[in-house]
Amino acid sequence: MDLHCDTLGTGPDLVILHGLFGSGDNWRSIAKALSDRYRLHLLDLPNHGRSPWIRQQSYPALAQAVTEWMTAHDIHQGTLIGHSMGGKVAMQMALNSTDPGFNKLVIVDIAPREYPPHHQDIFRALTNIDLSGHTSRSSVDEALQDGIENAGIRQFILKSLYRNEDNQLAWRFNLDALQQQYQPIANSPDFAHSFTGPTLFIKGMNSHYIKADDEAAITERFPNATAKIIEGAGHWPHAEKPTAFLKVLERFLDEN
Repeated sequence: MDLHCDTLGTGPDLVILHGLFGSGDNWRSIAKALSDRYRLHLLDLPNHGRSPWIRQQSYPALAQAVTEWMTAHDIHQGTLIGHSMGGKVAMQMALNSTDPGFNKLVIVDIAPREYPPHHQDIFRALTNIDLSGHTSRSSVDEALQDGIENAGIRQFILKSLYRNEDNQLAWRFNLDALQQQYQPIANSPDFAHSFTGPTLFIKGMNSHYIKADDEAAITERFPNATAKIIEGAGHWPHAEKPTAFLKVLERFLDEN
């Protein structure tokens, strides 16, 4: 699968995997800040951004797509960074094999477990809106307000709004597939082998995605894991507190 990727910078490889409804472009500001020391690959996962759409999605399938992309681009070491859904894809890649093709791992605000459904309001709002009746981003934003009250989440979703070949507004993510195949996204990554390389879990202080109860599962799968908390941040610490996030990330990259 020929995944879409924007690559910038020079140096050791950092491959970044975004979360649900997102794209690699969500990480551009972080990538620019690191591009003088690293070569960063901002991947669009299947059914997101400019990457191909697929009918069936699961963490083994998504992990295989990224692994094949890395092999095709001769990336066999470096650091894999994943946020939320992308963090589970990264974990799946690390747990698939004793030689996953990278030697360091960063997981942003997600744990290796199944989560109860919690995107129903977003799916409902996106399904109910008819984009053919809108001609501007602000109009779509206004139409989404009743279903998605949080302005930050709306702005995140709207980053995937674009004009297609017919000059009509459309979503870059595959809404139908994401909604129909939501359960595999909620699932825990499969556990075949532990990953013994240096691993960093970064949690937003105000986020509930990583809990104290997750420590045992994390330690079992990632015995060389450490954790850092970003104060004042929620589920998107790299976007909400980029300076603090970069400080934590760079220290991990330098020390390991």
